[in-house]
Amino acid sequence: MGSTQHPRRGNTRQRIQDVALELFAEQGYEKTSLREIAERLDVTKAALYYHFKTKEDILVSLFQDLTRPVDELVAWGREHPKTLENKQEILRRYGAALASAAPMFRFMQENQATVRELSIGENFKGRMMGLLDLLRDPDASMTDQVRCVSALFTMHAGMLALKDVEGDPEEKREAILEVSVELITKAHHGTTS
Repeated sequence: MGSTQHPRRGNTRQRIQDVALELFAEQGYEKTSLREIAERLDVTKAALYYHFKTKEDILVSLFQDLTRPVDELVAWGREHPKTLENKQEILRRYGAALASAAPMFRFMQENQATVRELSIGENFKGRMMGLLDLLRDPDASMTDQVRCVSALFTMHAGMLALKDVEGDPEEKREAILEVSVELITKAHHGTTS
């Protein structure tokens, strides 16, 4: 079965999440069973059920872990004025959150139909709108609003599009952030000029 060794990352629950995400990425969410997750972990299905009753429970827990930094970022942004420096900081922090959760974001990108069917899709959309509200000024021109949307989604598209491009991962992240910051800077200056 080609099982790989998984370091114990804290606890069994975390190991289950790691292996499930790995299998979801390899074979797709729909084609992965709880039995396969248990086999890869070398535990019984009963042991797996102790932590998660369904695949959706695992996916929801992964999504909650992923979105916690985004929720914290939105809360931080709401406490600060919409200055250019704060908008740039939001993009920097969001880039770091994306980098640390890259496998989950890739899963969401590659399994969009599944994500839409489950509650996590609508929840994620709400979080993205919360981030966008922090970047976009309500009286901005349509062009500047598009720049704000583009700045946020450049972070996603860049991460996904450049994953197979040869090069230093940190250099890629810096380039993606640079383009996003350029967009938000131009949008911000458009609304203040």
